Amino acid sequence: MTRRPSPARALLPALLALTLIGGAAPTAAAAAPREERALEQRIDRAQGVASGRAVLSEGHVDMGPRFVDGRWTLMVHDDAARSGEGRSVWRPVERTVLRVGDTALRRAPDDPAYAFLRARPGDGLHVIPQTQDPDVVWLGWNTQDPEAMERIDRGVTMTLLGVEGPGSLIVYLQSGDFGAPQVLWDSAARPRPIWVDVNTHTHANWVFSAPGVYLARVRIEADLVDGSTVTDTRELRFAVGARTSVARAFAASWRGAGGEAAADVGAGAAAGDDDAGAPGAAASAGEAGGGAGAFVAVIAVVALALAVALGSGLARGARAKRRARAEGPDGAGGVRDAAGAAGPGGDVRGSGDPR
Repeated sequence: MTRRPSPARALLPALLALTLIGGAAPTAAAAAPREERALEQRIDRAQGVASGRAVLSEGHVDMGPRFVDGRWTLMVHDDAARSGEGRSVWRPVERTVLRVGDTALRRAPDDPAYAFLRARPGDGLHVIPQTQDPDVVWLGWNTQDPEAMERIDRGVTMTLLGVEGPGSLIVYLQSGDFGAPQVLWDSAARPRPIWVDVNTHTHANWVFSAPGVYLARVRIEADLVDGSTVTDTRELRFAVGARTSVARAFAASWRGAGGEAAADVGAGAAAGDDDAGAPGAAASAGEAGGGAGAFVAVIAVVALALAVALGSGLARGARAKRRARAEGPDGAGGVRDAAGAAGPGGDVRGSGDPR
């Protein structure tokens, strides 16, 4: 495990700087209060675990750690049911598909600040935005399960180990006032760990370059106050694009880094599956990706080297835990590289933090 960095200042999340097809996006000033309210949450200790399959295409969803029958487990926290008469529940990652339909389509901006997307200006991209769109599933992460908060020492490390699918996946944050984007994960780069404080709730932009089935392998690990270390690895399942089969997303299996999700091979030729024109978007991303991918990889190597140099001194764990409890259940911690080196957008904290 890597060492906890110092807490970051709270910044309001910004509106995604991509233009919605068919209309202009609302201003950041109008979106910020709604976003801040949405990030304020408290998870009930008694929330249950749903056992059946689920397809989530809209509403609020987080991935996060929970102890299930005493075992540290990465799960999906489904808050979407609260918009109706249902109740929030936890769901097994392997039995949940996140459906990203064509309501999530944006055009790549003509702005050098977004060169890391490796898309030509005007290219269509499917985006789960950092700011909630009621017609798109809103995926984030939290470390707010009550038992997890009690047992975690300081925070967790999350790593995107790899992505299998027909295109690329890039996850980035953007601070208030349209600050510089901060790339967290890039499927074309080496795995990059990020540190997440205990009692954090964060959302980011998830950008898919082509429609199809994606598996995103995520590892989450933590040191506990009892001195032990826990880790779990799961694959998030995405069905991207209106014509992508949810059944294929459920059937997809991890084949190892570098390959497409097994169930998605040749999907474009099957009735009801991906549009045969989709590979064009993936090709344009690959042609432009060398420089940006190498840059992100260098940052990841430097961050990991710093982590090794800092070591794993955790003697102050108990004091840190008391500080986390003193902050109260509504506080939200920082999200940074695991080594403590912030990305180009600076430090970002969950906007539910009242300070």
